[in-house]
Amino acid sequence: MLTIKKIWDHPYTFWLLLSIPAIPMLASLASGDPEVIHGLLHPTGEFAARFMIFAMMITPLTMWLKGWRGPRWLMKRRRYLGVAAFGYALLHTILYLVDEGAVAFTGGEVAKLYIWTGWLAFLIFVPLAVTSTDGWVRSMGPRWKTLQRFVYAAAVLTLVHWAALHDWGGIGPALVHFLPLGLLEAYRLWSNATRKRIRQKESAQGA
Repeated sequence: MLTIKKIWDHPYTFWLLLSIPAIPMLASLASGDPEVIHGLLHPTGEFAARFMIFAMMITPLTMWLKGWRGPRWLMKRRRYLGVAAFGYALLHTILYLVDEGAVAFTGGEVAKLYIWTGWLAFLIFVPLAVTSTDGWVRSMGPRWKTLQRFVYAAAVLTLVHWAALHDWGGIGPALVHFLPLGLLEAYRLWSNATRKRIRQKESAQGA
């Protein structure tokens, strides 16, 4: 039983779980069929968004489910989820560039709402992923958390990027994925505001 727990808690096990969606994707790319590249644009983008959403949900889940060890277990692996989100976003971007070719850099393409929001979200992801190591966390100190808060901007841009696809035809799937995060973040804000009011009340009574 102890051995199973060690295997389950090992970082490589979690990385393997995060890599499972990519295995059939990479296998299909090996076929050399150009249609496969276009077909993988949506799943790579969706998994990038899903892992980002999942990583962002962990903190409010920990606040909500205080007695459950699951969110605390995930909290220790939250950075892995963020890096996985970046990895799938990177694959999504590479496939997009290969699929579109030089058209990807034309003014008409970049000006599209779902294109430039996607690029901005990806560019925000880059420094977040680069600074995800323990060394960066230690060297940056409090600034690391400040930088990581830019993930909220990336999330909003990703939501718009997804929703605006095909003349806003992606709005349904985008909302289905982002709604749980929105509800949990609303709970987080409410919980923090409630605790702040309680502290202020206690402080006023003790004065």
